[in-house]
Amino acid sequence: MKSIPRPLVRINQSFIALSALLYLISSQVYFLILPIVFGISSLVLNYNPIIEFSKKFLKKPKNEYVQEDVAQQRFNQMLALTMFVLSFISYYLNIQWLSVTFAIMVFLASTIAVLGFCIGCFIHYQFNMWKYRRSLLKA
Repeated sequence: MKSIPRPLVRINQSFIALSALLYLISSQVYFLILPIVFGISSLVLNYNPIIEFSKKFLKKPKNEYVQEDVAQQRFNQMLALTMFVLSFISYYLNIQWLSVTFAIMVFLASTIAVLGFCIGCFIHYQFNMWKYRRSLLKA
């Protein structure tokens, strides 16, 4: 199982929360562009610039930190990216309330994740359980 040190995950979550918060405070859509670009890079190229840059600041070897599952983090990144893209599209379609709603959802989920409860992980678990129960019915 591939993993990522928890401090790097927390930094990425903090970046996502800060980007959403800056957009919500300023209503400047360009605050959504960087997390969208980094999210696409993370999912398509397996390269997250925030995590790669932050690796330099780890004080201990990576394996000495509590680890987070890479597959779970990719799922969470996909959720955040989807919300950011929907917020961005809603902004340009002049549906401001929807744009703000998606940004609030990303902000709350990433902030709660930094505090210790991963909503994306819960959704991922429930989705996998649903697929498992569905496979039992087919068997």
